[in-house]
Amino acid sequence: MPVYDFAITVRTQYLPEQSHPDRTQHVFTYTITIKNTGSVAAQLISRHWVITDANNKVQEVSGLGVVGHQPLLQPGEQFEYTSGTQLETSQGSMVGEYFFVAEDGHRFEVKIPEFVLSLPHALH
Repeated sequence: MPVYDFAITVRTQYLPEQSHPDRTQHVFTYTITIKNTGSVAAQLISRHWVITDANNKVQEVSGLGVVGHQPLLQPGEQFEYTSGTQLETSQGSMVGEYFFVAEDGHRFEVKIPEFVLSLPHALH
């Protein structure tokens, strides 16, 4: 029985040198590792993000692949990439999903767990 499963881990970073709090511009990067923990090779086809700032302003982003790639991951393989976003507030969150097609043609999605974007030491 095939297993379609991926583990998603996220690291975030605030970029003070690219941010302008006086103009309500806060820039963050996030590095995501996508690991195929299932038993079938699968290709990441597209992504969907919901980005929410501290004022509950929501941006939705969808598109093909991630940073120009549509990686095909064999069981046990992983792919890591870094991307970024800009918020009007110094804190926010992101959540979403990746859409995959397995080698056997099965289509499935993998939830990206919600993660927080915040200034260092902004959370207590």
